[in-house]
Amino acid sequence: VQLQASGGGLVQAGGSLRLSCKASGPYFSVYSMGWFRQAPGKGREFVAAIRWNGGTYYADSVKGRFTISRDNAKNTLDLQMNSLKAEDTAVYYCAAGYRTQTVVGAREYDIWGQGTLVTVSS
Repeated sequence: VQLQASGGGLVQAGGSLRLSCKASGPYFSVYSMGWFRQAPGKGREFVAAIRWNGGTYYADSVKGRFTISRDNAKNTLDLQMNSLKAEDTAVYYCAAGYRTQTVVGAREYDIWGQGTLVTVSS
């Protein structure tokens, strides 16, 4: 599986963006998928994940504002981001982990996309 993230851009605080991650290759449905982000000068942090066999998980900082979803028929992963805040500004990465059960740690994922920049102006 290879991953290609898209959908980043510049948005005002309070606005919305939808990130997408297109996967190429077989067996997408048996990969747990996650979104991580890295703000300038900070480490990579977990944002949201959807496990291959069910279940969605969110960082407390985005719970209630972001929604992760996947379409196994189309090999796509999405992240709908609403009520964006300046602190959401970061490069967002999608990641895939084969049959991963634990989904909140970056080390659980072995395939990463190239990242897409989200900038939220206040």
